[in-house]
Formats: sequence, structure tokens, C-alpha cells
Amino acid sequence: MHQMTVQTPGRGLTEITGYIADWVGEQGLCDGLLTLFLRHTSASLLIQENADPDVMRDLDAFFSQLVADDMSLYRHTAEGPDDMPAHIRAALTQTHLAVPVQAGRMALGTWQGIYLFEHRTSPHRRQVLLHLLGVA
Repeated sequence: MHQMTVQTPGRGLTEITGYIADWVGEQGLCDGLLTLFLRHTSASLLIQENADPDVMRDLDAFFSQLVADDMSLYRHTAEGPDDMPAHIRAALTQTHLAVPVQAGRMALGTWQGIYLFEHRTSPHRRQVLLHLLGVA
């Protein structure tokens, strides 16, 4: 098991594919399954297109329309206007991923990347656990 820390700039998507791919390559396994788990309730993990940055902007804009930063809508407001919306966004996405590993590399599609989706407006340090099972 390995823990990586991701510094986010605030709300939005941060690609973490490269770091994870490097770590997987260093493990010496040929085939297996990589599990990623985010240890937070106001951020999430996504596999998404990594070729066109407009995809990230559109996803962020969609979630901004879907889940408003309006404290009058929520009871849980003690941590600020972006906290409960962040929890809702995380509930609509996911905090874990499973990625097959083939020939020592993640078996992602051509245009797929792994992203940490920060749902809070301020920067945060997020921890992602990586666990790899397989055969050498």
C-alpha cells in the first residue's frame, strides 16, 4: 500500500495519472488490479478524457450549476458555503477506482486520465491510497 498526497489549487480537476503510472511501473508487477481510494468526503476521483481541457471546464461548470453554493439550501453550514455542496458533489461521483494493470502498465484507454476532483473552493492537501495486487 502506498499513500500519495495531492495539493489541489481549489475547486476543479487535477490530473494525477503520471504519478500513479510511475508508481505502478516501479512495483514490478506484470498483470493485476490497482485500487485507488481517496480519504476525504469533499473531493472525488474520476477517470475522464485527458486530451481536451474543455472537458474539465465543462464538467466543473456542470457541477457548479447542478449543486449551488447557496447556504440557504442546506442545514450543514458550519464549515462555509462550499462545504455541503462539496459533500453532495462527492456523493454524486466516487472516492475509489479500480484500474486493471497489463504488462506492468495501467490499462487505461487512449484518451483516459485519472483525476482528483476537488469540490472545495480553497486549496487542500488530499491523500490517495494506492493498492496493487497482481503477478510478476
